[in-house]
Amino acid sequence: MNWLFSQFPSYQKVGKVAYKPGIETMEAFDAALGHPHRRFRTIHVAGTNGKGSTSHMLAAGLAACGLKVGLYTSPHLVDFRERMKMVEGDGFRMISKDKVEDFLDKWRDFLVLNHPSLFEITTAMAFDFFAAENVDIAVIETGLGGRLDSTNVITPILSIITNIGLEHCEHLGYTLAAIAGEKAGIIKPGVPAVVGEFTPETRPVFEAKAAACGSPLTFAVEATPCLSLKVADLDLPGDYQERNLCTLSAAVGILQPMLGLDLEAFRNGVRHAARNTGLHGRWETLREADPVQHKAQIICDTGHNAHGLRWVAEQVDRISCDYDNVVFIFGLTREKDLDVIAPLLPRNVHYIFTQAPDPRAFPFNELANIMSDYGLAGMGVASFSSALSLADSLTGEKDLIFVGGSNYIVKQLFENE
Repeated sequence: MNWLFSQFPSYQKVGKVAYKPGIETMEAFDAALGHPHRRFRTIHVAGTNGKGSTSHMLAAGLAACGLKVGLYTSPHLVDFRERMKMVEGDGFRMISKDKVEDFLDKWRDFLVLNHPSLFEITTAMAFDFFAAENVDIAVIETGLGGRLDSTNVITPILSIITNIGLEHCEHLGYTLAAIAGEKAGIIKPGVPAVVGEFTPETRPVFEAKAAACGSPLTFAVEATPCLSLKVADLDLPGDYQERNLCTLSAAVGILQPMLGLDLEAFRNGVRHAARNTGLHGRWETLREADPVQHKAQIICDTGHNAHGLRWVAEQVDRISCDYDNVVFIFGLTREKDLDVIAPLLPRNVHYIFTQAPDPRAFPFNELANIMSDYGLAGMGVASFSSALSLADSLTGEKDLIFVGGSNYIVKQLFENE
């Protein structure tokens, strides 16, 4: 793994310099592997936010129906192997360390000669893993975009686009319509597509792409619900899951006749999606309030762009009246647009600004100074462990510590458990 990450840096670690536009290298890698993804059915999921939760809920539901399901998502929180999992029945397993090592050993010469991106390597590894495991179906989440995404070598039985927000604009475009055009690139000729959320700017883009491909198009809010699930039914309690459930329900309405799904079994799988797939960091409680040790409840969420942070901030605002005080441990990567993000953050909380040990991290002292200009006063603390210790010293069992702003900030929370 050290060799892999040193030779092929990830986008999450080094940012846009790791981005490799085009899928030519992935197509060559896929051909060398013998096109493993053609040996199983796939469902393709793209979108600015919600695609990870939607993918995990979908995989959990399909597995509960008796299917052997591959699940490919990114990025990982703690363990690289989180990106590729087998989901069966009510449990999951990650790809083994031996299989990761075997794949890298076998394809080392190809990697050195062609120098694919880390995401291309992990995508190829996932396809090869799922084929070797003889999966019935795999849920494949895109990386940054859609049209030029490494995963777009597949021809799925269903394409899902959760929503569109302004993110990774330097790669995908600076308008919602432009980004929608990139995400819509996963729509394939004759393959049905579901769009979770749309705006007046993005709907025509999806309609035009679907028409050009002869693909049946469903907008989730216009579909007849078939799951009858609410967020309160899930072990993923974020308010924003209501949007993802709407998207999922529309998708299942298309998949049910295709795959002969037992809808009640599917619902039961979705109810326990976090547990059954090992999903972490989605409005997750890491510690309950402890009146004996006078410790506050800790909740975290990986929402890290303006589109996602808005949903998180709204829920923090909504529940803040349930606590005496809320302390928000907050950190970002440097490329985030604070002019957009700062106005979305809650005002009635106490901030501790910090940074992860990552080259892309926004320096904690600079972040604290800039945020104070937006009326978000708080303390700057150099390390996450120190920030968490400070939060504990300032709170008690009737308070809340919320951790968010970046995948890497949330990762620190898991590593400090």
